[in-house]
Amino acid sequence: MSVNNMLKGGEFLIKETPAADIFIPEEFNEEQRMMAQSCREFTETQVIPKIDQLEKHDRKLLTTLLKEAGQLGLLGISIPEEYDGFGQNFVTSMLTTEEMGKGFSFAVAFAAHTGIGTLPILYYGTEAQKQKYIPKLASGEFIGAYCLTEAEAGSDANSGKAKAILSDDGTFYTLNGVKIWITNGGVADLLIVFAKIGDDKNLSAFIVEAASKGVTLGPDEEKMGIKGSSTVQIYFEDVKVPVENLLGERNGGFKIALNILNLGRIKLSGATVGAGKGVIAHATVYANERKQFASSLSAFGAIKHKLAEMTIRNFASESLTYRASQNIDDATAALAQGGMDKGLASVEAMRQYAIEASIAKVYGSEVLDFIVDEGVQIYGGMGYSAETPVERAYRDSRINRIFEGTNEINRMVIVGELLKRAMKGELDLLGPAMAVGKELMGIPDFGSTTTDYFETKKKNIVQFKKAILMVAGAAAQTFMDQFAEEQEIMLHLADMIIYTYAAESVLLRIEKQQHTADAAKMNLLKDVADVYFYDVASLINKHGVDAVNAFAQADERQAMLMGMKRFTKAASVNTIAARRRIAAKVIEEGKYIF
Repeated sequence: MSVNNMLKGGEFLIKETPAADIFIPEEFNEEQRMMAQSCREFTETQVIPKIDQLEKHDRKLLTTLLKEAGQLGLLGISIPEEYDGFGQNFVTSMLTTEEMGKGFSFAVAFAAHTGIGTLPILYYGTEAQKQKYIPKLASGEFIGAYCLTEAEAGSDANSGKAKAILSDDGTFYTLNGVKIWITNGGVADLLIVFAKIGDDKNLSAFIVEAASKGVTLGPDEEKMGIKGSSTVQIYFEDVKVPVENLLGERNGGFKIALNILNLGRIKLSGATVGAGKGVIAHATVYANERKQFASSLSAFGAIKHKLAEMTIRNFASESLTYRASQNIDDATAALAQGGMDKGLASVEAMRQYAIEASIAKVYGSEVLDFIVDEGVQIYGGMGYSAETPVERAYRDSRINRIFEGTNEINRMVIVGELLKRAMKGELDLLGPAMAVGKELMGIPDFGSTTTDYFETKKKNIVQFKKAILMVAGAAAQTFMDQFAEEQEIMLHLADMIIYTYAAESVLLRIEKQQHTADAAKMNLLKDVADVYFYDVASLINKHGVDAVNAFAQADERQAMLMGMKRFTKAASVNTIAARRRIAAKVIEEGKYIF
């Protein structure tokens, strides 16, 4: 697919996406499934049996597990073959991330190493830097960590105080500073460190070997969850960093940090999908085995509702995650074919789909939080015991809404990036928004009725998008340059966008299977879509109404509220019956069924 034929990042809001253009998990080939199986076997045989010991801050065990993963090739899935990796595409790396996501806190260490600990060098490093470090990171000889956060620089990463001073002879930098919350810090051999050179306004990035004189590792932090991952403070005191270890350009570190965060966000979404599948399986097996009032827990309607809803939401998260991952793959390939360096093409593709990456991160982390909470509830009192997997999953999940940019920050990114691209002329949001405004003032066009299942659902999506454009257009016109200060309205808009993207992703995934899935599976898939669309229609309406009430006045307000009601209509659905059918299949198979 050429760059010209592809939908740009964020363009899903104003254009229709053909089902043929997206990737769905049902399309994984045999080689990809074999890689996933290797990850699954490693997690089940090497990680899960040792997870209690791992959570006691056993750095030696964590190091051993990461190196064993390297020996099996699991750390080099997306590393090019010339650097001793497997050279697989982004979608394949997401599948392995998903499988490793079932490994509780080890999944965090794995993702930090293979993502933010390795890819900055692969994408931004010189050829010499890549040759020197990437094979060692791919094999597990070196474990990587990413050192960005400081005590006074969290979400505002560019305000960090770490300093690097160039020596008089220009051969090395002297690095000083303290980095906090560093994942893998206690076991890392190689650090990606961000600091300002001299009086620069922006960060630069450096490759620092942890064995360097002046690097001191703090003790492992005591955390609510992800206890099996090593999280430490790292102190840099007069550390000599060779000039050839500057990563990318001077003053270019903030750009590196932002682009790598986009990668980390969608990777996190993949891990939450895998973790969600794991909890659904644990909860279903427990519900089948646990007896109350002479019946299995899974026989009760309240439990069926929970298992079905956990499955529906994870299906939506999985669908949008792989849709966005394929967008990144397609953009990378198209840019590389156009002559761009492969690493730079990957970076540009990540930047292009930053909106989708933030959507995936927010949605995936919040879906997993819902799933683990319901998992504990299904276990009842036992779910509060540290002996159960759902207790650990519950604690481990909570961090996902905070790291890789808080969900609040990511919601701001979704709306802010859309508006920024519109202002730059990269996205034509103004034209469609004005068309919706004009439609509000005219006689409603109820259009021709159709009985085709997918056409009906596509009309719902078109209407949801109109609701977003209506609110965004009116709010932008009202607040102008001050729109970014209206964070509550931006949060409402972000949720409208997230739900719409998720609903469209669900529909496209099901539509793509209409000629390959058997009738029984197709009916279940339609149950998922029916329930999901019914629920998100009211959620989009609520967020839209709350936003409109915050700024619109008099006749404009009335017209917009009427428009919101029109745009968020959904067909009546017997959601109880639909959820029972989904739950019956989950209970029968004892796991996530899609």
